[in-house]
Amino acid sequence: MRGDFAVRRDDTFFDRNAFVVEKQPQRPAADNSAMPLTPAQVLPAILPGGSSAPALPSRKRRCIQADRFVFMLGLLLAAAVQVCAVAATLPKADTIGSRDHPALKRYEGAVILSYSQQGFAEFALPLASLQAVPGRSDAKNNQYFEPANKKVLEGRYTRLVYLIPPDRSPLEVSRNYRDEIVAAGGAASFECAGEECGGEAGRSSSGGGGSMSLSMFLHPEKSITDAYASAAWCAQTEYINDQRYLAAELPASGVNVSVLTYLISAPDVGDTCGALNNRTIAVVDIVEAKAREQKMVTVSASQMASAIAGSGSVALYGIYFDFNQAVIKPESEATLVEIAKFLATEAALTVLIVGHTDNVGSYAFNLDLSKRRAAAVCDALAARYDIARVRMAPVGVSFASPVASNQSEDGRAKNRRVALVDAH
Repeated sequence: MRGDFAVRRDDTFFDRNAFVVEKQPQRPAADNSAMPLTPAQVLPAILPGGSSAPALPSRKRRCIQADRFVFMLGLLLAAAVQVCAVAATLPKADTIGSRDHPALKRYEGAVILSYSQQGFAEFALPLASLQAVPGRSDAKNNQYFEPANKKVLEGRYTRLVYLIPPDRSPLEVSRNYRDEIVAAGGAASFECAGEECGGEAGRSSSGGGGSMSLSMFLHPEKSITDAYASAAWCAQTEYINDQRYLAAELPASGVNVSVLTYLISAPDVGDTCGALNNRTIAVVDIVEAKAREQKMVTVSASQMASAIAGSGSVALYGIYFDFNQAVIKPESEATLVEIAKFLATEAALTVLIVGHTDNVGSYAFNLDLSKRRAAAVCDALAARYDIARVRMAPVGVSFASPVASNQSEDGRAKNRRVALVDAH
């Protein structure tokens, strides 16, 4: 007997109150195939509380009980899937390792959902509404839109996504940011609301086959690296309402600011992102004017040898990672090549590869991060340059060994490093 409780070819079915077999009125001869029962017929038969069934042969009774178990198990699994679908939860604390930018404080009571920072990056600041670019599409097959006027900025780039406290409108939050900027000696460069911003006003950074939105211009979906179905991911990919945009400049500090606020408009409260429904989000981008470094920070193999011969260690600043990540970036290749040359020349040398961090985030978090970064360097040298893995031991020390104060960005940059230490 199958577990789907279908009416069989002898036209029998299970009674709703007991596991007895009764005759169904004969169907036309042309329709003699099995016909599944409706849930209304099946559910009462498998749920407790029905009348006692007449005695059935033990083998048949066991089959019926097995079918009942399978069906109920299916219902439980379906319920579990339904529960798991509501994955996004509202955090009560900032994401690990994040912090406000010193040039612009947060809206009172807001929580940081997503945070990223780059030492030098490019950002296009809109100074006018978006306009369609004929004949051009984005990577998601959306009609491409871009501002009629924009300022392309280069410098230190910080991006923050805030969850605003309940019952605060995008307008209220945007006005507070503007007041804060004016109080600091800055001024608004451009403002817009809703459809007047251009593009598709109800879309965030996600979606294809339509028109680009302001969110898509500022933060294309491919730039969002937060975990799928997390609150941070939902805040940047769900449908939105009542968007407000502010571009501003703080001349005294050489800082440009982009603030996009909107309401999340999730389909329903049971949706993956339903917990954020009708909550205001603020996406803040800050670019600090900064001259690009004109040379790579690369220590040669001979310089490494001299430093280790003299002091037993050498600090390296040419190995790069994204914020809070342990994947080596491509621009680190020059330094990896020099380390490999040094180790190939000093064939008898064994080394500790030590990861150091700044103090952004907890000690425990940075201890794990520094260990993973050190291990990534060992793995890269072994895989790409045939340096024996047994000659290298990865060590992480978090921010326990600073070489400068962590109170300034320059100091923190000096503390983020990888060191080679003679392990003899």
